Amino acid sequence: MPDTIPELSSSAFDRLGVTRADDGTATLRVWSQRATSIALVLFDEDDLDWAIDELPLKRGDGDVWQVTTKRLHVGTPHALRVDGPARQGNTYNSASLLLDPYARGLVSGGLGDWRAVVVDDDFDWGGVAKPAVPLDRTVVYEAHLKGLTKRHPDIPPALHGTYAGLGHPAMIAHLTSLGVTAVELLPVHAFETEPRLLNLGLTNYWGYNTLGFFAPHADYATAAARAGGPTAIVREFKEMVKALHAAGLEVILDVVYNHTSELEIGGPRTSFRGIDNRGYYRQHADGAYIDVTGCGNAVNTATPAAARLVLDSLRYWATEMQIDGFRFDLAATLGRDADHTFDPEHPLLRAIVDDPLLAGVKKIAEPWDVGMGGWQTGNFGDGWSEWNDHYRDHVRNFWLSDVDYARRAGHSPTGIGGFATRLAGSSNAFSTARGPLAGVNFVTAHDGFTLRDLVSYDVKHNLGNGEHGRDGADTNRSFNHGAEGRTEDERILARRRKAMRNLLGSLLLSAGIPMITAGDEFGRTQRGNNNAYCHDSALTWLSWEHAPWQQDLRAHVERLITLRRENPALRPRRFAHETRAVPSASSIDWYDAQGRAMTTEVWNDPSNRTLQYAATSTPEDEPANRVLLIIHGYESAAEIRLPVVDGVHRYVSLWSSIDEHPIGDESAYAPGDMVSLPDTGMHLFRME
Repeated sequence: MPDTIPELSSSAFDRLGVTRADDGTATLRVWSQRATSIALVLFDEDDLDWAIDELPLKRGDGDVWQVTTKRLHVGTPHALRVDGPARQGNTYNSASLLLDPYARGLVSGGLGDWRAVVVDDDFDWGGVAKPAVPLDRTVVYEAHLKGLTKRHPDIPPALHGTYAGLGHPAMIAHLTSLGVTAVELLPVHAFETEPRLLNLGLTNYWGYNTLGFFAPHADYATAAARAGGPTAIVREFKEMVKALHAAGLEVILDVVYNHTSELEIGGPRTSFRGIDNRGYYRQHADGAYIDVTGCGNAVNTATPAAARLVLDSLRYWATEMQIDGFRFDLAATLGRDADHTFDPEHPLLRAIVDDPLLAGVKKIAEPWDVGMGGWQTGNFGDGWSEWNDHYRDHVRNFWLSDVDYARRAGHSPTGIGGFATRLAGSSNAFSTARGPLAGVNFVTAHDGFTLRDLVSYDVKHNLGNGEHGRDGADTNRSFNHGAEGRTEDERILARRRKAMRNLLGSLLLSAGIPMITAGDEFGRTQRGNNNAYCHDSALTWLSWEHAPWQQDLRAHVERLITLRRENPALRPRRFAHETRAVPSASSIDWYDAQGRAMTTEVWNDPSNRTLQYAATSTPEDEPANRVLLIIHGYESAAEIRLPVVDGVHRYVSLWSSIDEHPIGDESAYAPGDMVSLPDTGMHLFRME
């Protein structure tokens, strides 16, 4: 391991937080290098303003402070008072009541006023194990826990918007029938809303404003669990995970370790800032924050305490809470060294991959932040998968902005080569050693337009966010197809529906790990808002009342996921090699509209927007498989000749984006037969 953080594995950091012993005592351990005193303040369980005792902590090895007492038991609210020197970079105030960074339960005494609570972690998993879905079979479903369940008619109202709601049979039935294998939840670590949003009458709905890295967000628990306290909330969370696992569904958490809810200097003082500001946050020599997250502060993972905190939090969620994977928000921040430069071999990034307690856990990086040198797509090391923004941009361009350009200019700005490279796994972004499964492909995510809005709006409509339209991305690569937003023009609506099918078809038939955004399977809208982070309302809650066209779109998603599962040629684990067979890769042949081998000139020709993509699997543990995918990217009819390929006697139709409802009739074509596409579209065949 590199020497930047030699103390990351130090035993001095073991058992931070509260540890209970069999003799009824509990020990609290807190790290602070610069503090001069730390005290544990105990509060009455029924009155969080009534301090009933204050116990001093003693400094020990590694600047870890400790106290052992019989007065700290399950359900006891407590906080810390920390004092220290008044120097640049320090912000000590012994009057502040601070949270233990390792607290597994939190209770609120009012706005910005928090207490830690000891929880009972005992839970019977009943023999239900993690599903351990292989990466090549993984289909991720990104969702907001509350928004997903808030309006579901078959979930009891008392469970709407809750952990128990997600674990309800009705929600599990939707996920399993769709065919996804993992639910990726927007942040469920305890978080709070920024004062700026509260002043605007808005809320931090997405949750990217972490208060505590070990406690589940209390507002996502049922009223009954909240009344029962933090232990009941933890148990409801575990029941949700257990129910999803029993159905074969994995749970991935979107985790925000790059910054905290303490914001900029002068923001809330809830924990890290008052315990050891220099130790936890990136700063200049004068104490000014180095903000590479755009959120006011950046956690300094170049220090042993901050890096170990992240690692310990991951261990807790992966073991005690049985979480299957993590998507790391602004992961480039976690990989910045003491000079604030990104290092793919950063000790924390390597420790996350190498830690035995995290073995088999999926690790997905959002491979960028807003600091200098922050865009790092393709640069994370072995063991990591990454959100592939290059994929998103190329696919949007091909089916949307390029088509829009062609309407206006009479010709396309680019050919099909860049899109085809993304379809085949983005080998120009990820190394041969890492392979196509290093990339998580997506067309939409929580941040940005929904799928339906992507084909319905040319520009964002964010006035409701209270920032005069300044927030949210301006470059969306979207296309409204002739009318901005709502329209009754059936011709425009039909083109929008087909564009959604083309985008979903590309996503689910590409090499790599596909991620669907919740609600896109039935075309939900946010009325053109591409940054709805501050709306906890019907704008962001999924509607479960669907028009016939929405039911058709969902049927296409189900069909595509089934075909992906049944055809290993669509989900290779490795990149193919030109001259030798590679196990679990897919060898690829490219053909033009006439069924001829694609030439370099045609590959790069902007006038060519038609391609036939033939993939042949080289499986290690599945039957051999061959597929052909036709892609046509012009708004004009095309006649495409199926290629004559050695060993192929017929082509069996599996799916077409031209159909409003998936037919799946498996009609057969012979090599050399003509296939018609009346407009932009895709057609998938099995080669036999």
